[in-house]
Parts: sequence; C-alpha cells; structure tokens
Amino acid sequence: MAQLSSPVPPAPVGEVLRERYASRLPASLGELAGPARGVVELPLHVAWSGLRTYDLDRPRQRMSLYRTVLAEGQHDDLIALLDGDLLIEQWPVLRTLVSRHVRQVWEERFPRLTSRATSAA
Repeated sequence: MAQLSSPVPPAPVGEVLRERYASRLPASLGELAGPARGVVELPLHVAWSGLRTYDLDRPRQRMSLYRTVLAEGQHDDLIALLDGDLLIEQWPVLRTLVSRHVRQVWEERFPRLTSRATSAA
C-alpha cells in the first residue's frame, strides 16, 4: 500500500502578513516622495470604503491617511502618498496605531524609526 506524504503545513498567518508588508517597502525612507501639505485623495484600491480625502494640514487626518496607506497601500502607493520626513516625525504615535506586523517590518527595515520612537518615549 502506498503511503501518502503529508502536505506541507501552511505558513502561520503572522509570517504571511509580515512577508506581504515587507514586499511593499521602499528601499529607503528617502524614496517616500508624497506630499507634505494640502489635500490628498486616496485611490479606491487603498481606501475602498469610508473617507478617501484627507487634509495633510490637519494632524488627525494626516495620521489617519498614513495609517491607511501603511496598511493597504502597495509599493507605488507608499512612495507616491507618504512623505519620508512626515513618516519619521509621526512614527512615535503612528507605530501604536498600525498592526504589529506593519510596525515590525518598517522598524526592522528602517532602524531610524525605532530610534525616533524610543527618543520620543
């Protein structure tokens, strides 16, 4: 009688999410060339329900836009919609608003974010 090999168990959900978020990251924070001021409208594939237009001059709206883009944006969205300096400035608070997986991949790739979060604490 032939013995069937057991299938490879699926990767843990956390690992899959981390890989997904890591694959979207820019090579450097300097690549993030999004606007720093004004009104931004997110594309439907990033914000498919709820608020899509954000005023970057309003701190809560800016934080909400960054949270949405970090969670839902693809590589090109991150580059086009996020500003590197604003991300660094907001990171100490923003890191508490995003998922653990998003926070980990960004802080592992860009240690500068971690040092900024630590110095703000």
